[in-house]
This record gives sequence, C-alpha cells and structure tokens, in this order.
Amino acid sequence: MTFYSFAKSVVYGVLKPIYRFEVIGREHFPKEGGVLLCSNHIHNFDPPVVGINAPRPVHFMAKEELFSVPILGKLVPHLNAFPVKRGMSDREALRKGLSILKDGHVLGLFPEGTRSQTGELKKGLAGAGFFALRTDAAIVPCAIIGPYKAFKKLKVVYGKPIDMENLRERKASAEETTEIIMGEIRKLIDEHR
Repeated sequence: MTFYSFAKSVVYGVLKPIYRFEVIGREHFPKEGGVLLCSNHIHNFDPPVVGINAPRPVHFMAKEELFSVPILGKLVPHLNAFPVKRGMSDREALRKGLSILKDGHVLGLFPEGTRSQTGELKKGLAGAGFFALRTDAAIVPCAIIGPYKAFKKLKVVYGKPIDMENLRERKASAEETTEIIMGEIRKLIDEHR
C-alpha cells in the first residue's frame, strides 16, 4: 500500500462521519488516461475532499508556502502535491502539470485560484484553459456543494467530461476555455444545490 492510499483511507475515515459525503457522477470519471479535474473552491478541506472521493489518485498544485510548514511540508509531496508560486506565471509548476496529464494521471485544479469567501463561484484563471488546450486529457468538472457543517451532507459531484475537440481545433484562448469549464461547474452547482 502506498503512503497516498494509506493517507486517503485515514482521511476518509475521519471526514466521512463528519461530512456525510454524497458522491454523484463517479461513473463519469475516465478509468484511464490523463484527466484534468476542475472544481470550485469553498473551503480549505476541498483538496482532501476531492482527492478522497475521486476514483483515481489526484495530483494537486499546492501553494508553495505549504511546503515550508513544519511536518505538513514533509507530508505534502507524498500526497501527490507539488508547489506553485502564486501571483506569477510559475513555469516549473506548469511543466509539472503538463507532465502529469501527458503521463496519463489525474491533475486536480481549483481554477478560481483561491477560496471563495462567499461560496459563490468566482471567475476562473487561465491556467485551467492552458492545461485543457495543451494536452488531450479529459476535462472533468467537479462541484463541491456545502456547507461544511458537522453532520450535514456535503455533495461532491463529478460531471461528464467536457468536449474539447472544437476548442482545440480552432485554437481557442485559455481564457475562453476556462470560462467554458467554469460554466460546466456552475451547471453542476445549480443542478445539485
């Protein structure tokens, strides 16, 4: 058993009784090949919640500061996370993300870049569109529908992969592509709220 699998089962065992996850649409998740998993971001627990409920291991970009936190900084790399410098174009993080997708793994992103203080979906950053257009990965929208309140149900909804063929063919911009991804996340929220 890998450290990731062990940590996933421990975290699931701790969080499941508190947040009573209802997972919808897991059947939409591709069983193999690169997957760009794009979710809204409403709470600090979003990465573990998305990770433990996904049917495949997820690699996350994590803010660089986490890697210098005592103890946590040593654990984070073993949880398939890699650092990203916020507020600037981090070429190393972009290369790492592309490599994960091209190697047939799952890359988890929160296109909003930071948590929404209101819980309302914010504008997505161009990074999601960049990864979607530069690889042939499946793009899976995900919605976390709260609130994060003890013993209340928390929904994690995986949507059908978004058809990227037209966008890739006409060389759409990263911004436009991100808007389309955010629109699909918004539909999941509206449908399952």
